[in-house]
Amino acid sequence: MPQHPRPPRNGPDPFHHSHLTLSNDALARITELVLPSLAECGVELYGAEWDGRNTPPTLRLLIEKPGGVNLEDCAQVSHAVGAVLDAHDPISSDYTLEVSSPGAERPLHEREQWLRALGSRVNVRFRSGEADTVVEGRLLAVHDDGVEVEIRARRTPSSVYVAFADLLAGRLAVEI
Repeated sequence: MPQHPRPPRNGPDPFHHSHLTLSNDALARITELVLPSLAECGVELYGAEWDGRNTPPTLRLLIEKPGGVNLEDCAQVSHAVGAVLDAHDPISSDYTLEVSSPGAERPLHEREQWLRALGSRVNVRFRSGEADTVVEGRLLAVHDDGVEVEIRARRTPSSVYVAFADLLAGRLAVEI
């Protein structure tokens, strides 16, 4: 996963970077800036993350394409996106750009990510009353307000509906 440090910037920072955070609006703006470059490289954006825990902080772009992403794809995207970000200067402080695949057990955050995972095995952690519950099974449906997962109890299939409001975490699960 290529990492390229970005040079320090001058001037006011419209992205609230003083506390190593980046607003959702700023991340959305950065996403808008890089999407054309990603399309030219033949990949799609799976997700964009800002990690302010590192020094310098990290802008992480997770990319995917049919057949999977390789190191050359990551390097090509890093070079193309780096040029766009340097030209538009959306982050006024020092940061590292990291480009990688979301991985086999990729997290599922956005509804679009859940839709792409339809039919796949997923692991879902959700609030159930006072406790947290974890289920693993095949993703049957994605609704406006939640997901439906097929689980097997004693070889008998049934389904569990999890409202997005109760969802704590979700990810793809590797089938063995």
